[in-house]
Amino acid sequence: MGMSEFYGSHDDAQSIDTIRHALDLGVNFLDTADMYGPFTNEQLVGRAIRGRRDEVVVATKFGNERNPDGSWVGINGRPAYVRAACDGSLQRLGVDHIDLYYQHRVDAKTPIEDTVGAMADLVRAGKVRHIGLSEAAPRTIRRAHAVHPITALQTEYSLWSREPEEEILPTTRDLGIGFVAYSPIGRGFLSGRIKSVDDLERDDYRRSNPRFQGANFQRNLDLVARIEELAREKGVTPAQLAIAWVLAQGGEIVPIPGSRRAEHLEENAAAVDIILSEDDLARIGAAAPVGAAEGDRYPDMSRVNL
Repeated sequence: MGMSEFYGSHDDAQSIDTIRHALDLGVNFLDTADMYGPFTNEQLVGRAIRGRRDEVVVATKFGNERNPDGSWVGINGRPAYVRAACDGSLQRLGVDHIDLYYQHRVDAKTPIEDTVGAMADLVRAGKVRHIGLSEAAPRTIRRAHAVHPITALQTEYSLWSREPEEEILPTTRDLGIGFVAYSPIGRGFLSGRIKSVDDLERDDYRRSNPRFQGANFQRNLDLVARIEELAREKGVTPAQLAIAWVLAQGGEIVPIPGSRRAEHLEENAAAVDIILSEDDLARIGAAAPVGAAEGDRYPDMSRVNL
């Protein structure tokens, strides 16, 4: 996402080099969405994997509808839109099928059965291999799974967003659904590199995120300080500790940290080799318990967990 929008300036050539370096390191799962850019991130990923398609699982998402100028249209899960969005993504990515196709946000105005039914048609047509949901509530997940097997649920999950542990993770585990954890480093906050809102570029959307504002920002810095201390004791970076913690929560959980630069990519990828003991996990959990972060995850929470 950050390679094309939302996190300030970006460099396509650097981003393509970073993606290709990820493949060289053995990273084989790339997650994008049509709304990133909008549309340009899928094109970027397509350019980066050209000639290496067989090395990567390509995931993309539909449902957050935007105009080419970036203006917001709305959340759309209507069957006709599902089909059109998929064709657009296939063309931009330059692939003949999408390995994992998610509904980015649940459309409250369209029955989930209708949306997933259209996604199932894409599987039967060979355009999509597997389907997923993002930010869906347990009841929605079960209704969707009854129409067609849901392979993965993507939801924010990290040391400062542990809410999925209450109901969502038990639901996906009960149904045998994989869990893709986005923002495992808390939109970069848990890396310890953001000490002031002035560390963010003027057009960085995190400036509007409640957790990055005012008193919430200062209280969340206290949380990061605890993570930094534990990381120092372990001899790893705070970002690596945050990713390793997510990985330790279950073999079906896949964190997807966003890395625009090769050095951060290498740092994040190295987290797979970090072994956390039961004592480590207990101490980390005590330092960042459920509800530890101050502020909502989004300015408008009405579009998530539906």
